[in-house]
Amino acid sequence: MSLQCFKKSLWAVLLIFVFSAVLAGCGGQDKSKQQAAAPKGEEKIVLKFGHIVNTDNSWHKAAEKFKEIVETKSKGRVQVNIYPNSQLGSERATIEAIQLGSVDMTITGETLQLWAPKVGIMAALYMIRDSDHLKKVVTGPIGKEIENEIIEKAGLRPIAWFERGPRELTSNRPIRTPEDLKGFKIRIPEVPLFLESWRALGANPVPMAFSEIFTGLQQGTIDGQENPYAMIHTASLFEVQKYINKTDHVRTWIYVVIGEKRFKSLPPDIQQIILDAGKEMQEYEHKLFLQDEDRLYKDLQAKGMQVVEVDKAAFAAKVKDVVPTKFPAYKDLYQRIIDTK
Repeated sequence: MSLQCFKKSLWAVLLIFVFSAVLAGCGGQDKSKQQAAAPKGEEKIVLKFGHIVNTDNSWHKAAEKFKEIVETKSKGRVQVNIYPNSQLGSERATIEAIQLGSVDMTITGETLQLWAPKVGIMAALYMIRDSDHLKKVVTGPIGKEIENEIIEKAGLRPIAWFERGPRELTSNRPIRTPEDLKGFKIRIPEVPLFLESWRALGANPVPMAFSEIFTGLQQGTIDGQENPYAMIHTASLFEVQKYINKTDHVRTWIYVVIGEKRFKSLPPDIQQIILDAGKEMQEYEHKLFLQDEDRLYKDLQAKGMQVVEVDKAAFAAKVKDVVPTKFPAYKDLYQRIIDTK
């Protein structure tokens, strides 16, 4: 081989060596980046949180606050995905999905009595006198008793509770006394105590999912419904109902719950973050609730709804014996709630 050919071969070998080294360096750098981006042996926890209200409602805003707190305090280990507006189904369907493990959290109230009977007492008409009475019941021994039954029988753990505004009757004709309810088809939740109470008042109660109310009113399947101002506003019922009849017939509360099995499967520090976030969410929602009650009342009137004053004493007299006679199992709990001072 000539000297010139030897030099050319040497340069070729050197170039191949340098090129290989560069490629190896690049490959090592990519691998290093990939390792840095990979989770450190722990999968992200994703919580599916479904509820029935729209994004303007204080419950949804509270859910967003919960998401913010949990994701921040967990340093990204937990991700909370919120599904408003019954995206995951009705209140009952969402509870059943939590029990099956396909959803993790929701906001629910009297519907829980389908599994935990004591929750049904929350639907008793004219039982809770005012906000102060309600708070004493929920935060005292009775509230704890109800929460324990929800955990044991429904498999759901309450992590917060929200006060609800008084439930009011809406209609397309004024309702001032129980006599005005004759033949009146009223939508109610799937709660036996509601069913018997509205029958006692002379109405024709129709159990129906919240998401079906608007269409039911449009099509004449029902003549009216009953809910707090926030829910009347959420469902845009001012478009299909003319009157707010101020019955103030139920003052109650609602729970934010997480599946008990799901909760117990989480690391202890994440459990504590969720419980702490629940308390913060509760305080945040209560501030919004107090701000919203007066605003929503005025806004519903601005949208054309007329307010009708009702003979509440006449309504209360009609339902006073419903719990003792139709639901004797609730009688002791009912009386203890009334006696709470």
